[in-house]
Amino acid sequence: MSIVVFNPDNVDDVDFATRMRHPLSEDPANNMWLSDTEPAGIDAVALRRERLARLRQWMAKANYGAILLFDPYNQRYATGSRNMFGYFLRNSTRYFFVPAEGPIILFEYPQSYHVSLQLDTVDEARPSKLVWSSVSGKDGETAGPFAAEIADLMRQYAPGSKKIGLDRCSHLHALALEAQGLDVRDCQGEILAVRAVKTPEEVKCLQISMAGAEAAVAAVRDAIRPGVTENELFAVMYHEVIRQGGEFIETRLLTSGQRTNPWFSEASGRRVRPGELVALDTDTIGCYGYYSDFSRTFRCGPGKPTSYQKSLYRMSYDQVQHNIGIIAAGMSFREIADKAWKIPERFVDQRYTSVMHGVGMHGETPFIAHAMDFQTYGREGVIEPGMVVSVESYIGEKGGAEGVKLEEEVLITDAGPRLISRFPFEDELLAKEI
Repeated sequence: MSIVVFNPDNVDDVDFATRMRHPLSEDPANNMWLSDTEPAGIDAVALRRERLARLRQWMAKANYGAILLFDPYNQRYATGSRNMFGYFLRNSTRYFFVPAEGPIILFEYPQSYHVSLQLDTVDEARPSKLVWSSVSGKDGETAGPFAAEIADLMRQYAPGSKKIGLDRCSHLHALALEAQGLDVRDCQGEILAVRAVKTPEEVKCLQISMAGAEAAVAAVRDAIRPGVTENELFAVMYHEVIRQGGEFIETRLLTSGQRTNPWFSEASGRRVRPGELVALDTDTIGCYGYYSDFSRTFRCGPGKPTSYQKSLYRMSYDQVQHNIGIIAAGMSFREIADKAWKIPERFVDQRYTSVMHGVGMHGETPFIAHAMDFQTYGREGVIEPGMVVSVESYIGEKGGAEGVKLEEEVLITDAGPRLISRFPFEDELLAKEI
């Protein structure tokens, strides 16, 4: 697989000062900002067709006659279709029938069929049988007609097969499909495994998405000053994500001072004070719906960082760099866990939840747990070329005044890991004690 990657040692194409970068674009005019969701440098047709081909190869191998996609992320992966994304994250009323062979049929929200019919991957759009059924208290009434229509499509486009996969659905709908004689399987995990290895066009999307996320973090860094609130900084980041062509931020992980310890508090109205740390995690759904996931910790001036702040930052930095350095295609997840940076005892209790995790359209497979957590959270598997992972670190001791969050996103290649995130670290916090 031929993959276009940036040179992690060359940052000449990155202009963090003005928060503008688009190195994959062939049109210099597009280097100003990511102003639309289909920037130059991406073959959108190839992107859709290659993803669908991977999905259907798996379906054929696993003997699925068809799959039903309710998860908006899977819908987008299979077809490139997007419609009221946030709404359908909580409403399973829009779904795709994807046979192993044959036409892909979208069951759509009323009056919005035109949104997806322009795509080469969507052959037909019909009214959803499940629209508003939950809010109207009619789930029991709609499940039967829904299942009957799907069973009819199985007989038409997957003759001889009863096996159908559901990525997300209520038990009423699954039972109704079984009542039609179908063999219903939960296929969410299998689909995520398919999505774990990225196509070349997906890698480009991840790189461009990262450009927008880095611009947003640069804007936050510039906006840090005494008296600014965490919410105001988060608003700066969100504004820049949207301006750069991104879509939304999954979390509100931006905190300051004492609220950086422990991790996972979310942005609040607290005002940043002089000399405090400000930590953030991007968790951004950007260009084409691709995820950008890296973390940085800054310091609010004036003055210089304390020895304690620098020691926390250095440990977090060392953890990330060590764990990137051990990655090699073909390594098992357990081997990575065993070789990962050893967390000093006083920071173990508040360790981050993983050594690293997959990145694609969101935080994905693989999830590689710490060795001490492997039996509880880990699973066996192998790192493959084409996977993209975010390497995590949080260093903050229980009861400590502050903590540091750092994270990098990397592409796995046969030649080793290659950085996708390249936002600079803080020199003043990396300075070693004399």
